[in-house]
Amino acid sequence: MAEAAGVTSPWIRRFHPSADAPVRLACFPHAGGSASFYFPLSQALAPAVDVITLQYPGRQDRRHEPGIGDLHELADVLVEELRPWTDLPLVLFGHSMGASLAFEVGRRLEREGTAPAALVASGRRAPSRHRDEYVHQRDDEGLVRELKELSGTEPGVLGDEELLRMILPAIRSDYRAAETYKYRPGSDLSCPVHTLVGDRDPKVTVDEARSWADHTSGPFELTVFDGGHFFLAPHAAEVNRILADRARAHARSTAGA
Repeated sequence: MAEAAGVTSPWIRRFHPSADAPVRLACFPHAGGSASFYFPLSQALAPAVDVITLQYPGRQDRRHEPGIGDLHELADVLVEELRPWTDLPLVLFGHSMGASLAFEVGRRLEREGTAPAALVASGRRAPSRHRDEYVHQRDDEGLVRELKELSGTEPGVLGDEELLRMILPAIRSDYRAAETYKYRPGSDLSCPVHTLVGDRDPKVTVDEARSWADHTSGPFELTVFDGGHFFLAPHAAEVNRILADRARAHARSTAGA
């Protein structure tokens, strides 16, 4: 096994290292999100699953770095960062923009011959289901309104004017990447894809989520939750169970190979 734990990178956070885990889960945050969003998930799955989370530039300890406003460019960078972590079966999990990003990273890894074990895509329409959205072009007040409406940003952040102004450039960059993303037809995935969606999500309909089935030649599963865009919070236990089950399934299939 490669010594992935020794890899240091500003892009990777590993909150609960699990050296003996038979499978790894890579988590991709939503637009404006940070690696710490997945700390509770990492804690819940350790030590059975080795969880790593991505930290995009422009936030927290990387707040002085410019964001990357192109999702394809971001995916190219992340493939390089994740390659050392493919010594174990790698399940990809992303929410909202993170789902599109995880998909693009998975495509690139598969083209290199290191296909992900599975993709869990949450709160995001299928790559081929484009919407014209322009939140990234709003003024600061308009961007803050969007964050409040989606209820995915901590109230303490929204109430701290100085902190909010500090992170808005990164949030705008993420929204630009998500909203200008265009699916490029070509080879998709061969791994299982499991899609999670809230039944009242203003950003994705159940039908748009179901279209993820068109982007893999492997098995597809859809789970619909009661809730909006950030249904993850009230349904954390169920989401954690799905991710743990998905990871365990691939750990078993690898051990039996």
